[in-house]
Amino acid sequence: MEKIKLIPAFFIALILLVGLTAFGQNNPKKKELKGFALLELYTSEGCSSCPPADQLMGKLQNEYKDSNVYILAYHVDYWDKQGWKDTFSNADYTKRQYEYAKFLEKKPIYTPQVIVNGKVDYIASQEASVKNAIKSALSKPADIELSLEATQNNSMLTVNYTIDVISKNSQLLVAVVQKSAKSNVKRGENAHRILSHYQIVHHLHTVDLKYKKGTVSIHLPKSFNAKDFEVIGFVQDKNNGNVLGGTRAVLKRSS
Repeated sequence: MEKIKLIPAFFIALILLVGLTAFGQNNPKKKELKGFALLELYTSEGCSSCPPADQLMGKLQNEYKDSNVYILAYHVDYWDKQGWKDTFSNADYTKRQYEYAKFLEKKPIYTPQVIVNGKVDYIASQEASVKNAIKSALSKPADIELSLEATQNNSMLTVNYTIDVISKNSQLLVAVVQKSAKSNVKRGENAHRILSHYQIVHHLHTVDLKYKKGTVSIHLPKSFNAKDFEVIGFVQDKNNGNVLGGTRAVLKRSS
């Protein structure tokens, strides 16, 4: 009777491992996305603790201008009743800060607060803590890849977006941002001071994502120009506030 030789289980496992490894090497690897840091500052001209935070955002804006670091400064309106109405304040930004308070379980809300990638918050004037948060955020790959192309046509801005992955609860937010401005504050806690502001959000447009490509139309502020403003977009999970990816729009003028 013919004898049958049995191959030990160890060698079978080894053969399978080698085969799977070879198979994996023949498949292209998924593109690894670079890390990013979205800093959302909540500030006010009526808050005496805010000017140092505004100055720090200006410093970071310059220091990280060639990195995937995006800064948005929201001027809240709850300080407007303290003797001075903030030139850039908006009740919608106060509402957004309250939403973050729920996500982060941080109450009461305060200024100056900075939230990084929708996940952690810091006192926005504490430079070492904020820089460490940026470093940590940049070390982790983004969850999605987003690209934006914006075209100005008189008072309107058309933003074309492309995203590689859409999750059930994701939203695209597009911010029209003034890079810098100064205000002469006449009353309130910062009375008789000229304050410098950076990355001021003038408009925040939200789109529930249903398709990987789409177009957003935004009405621009009268002072908008390509030199002094920029457009920043990011994708956020509306259920927990996590920011999945962000970018700066390529800005073009219509022919």
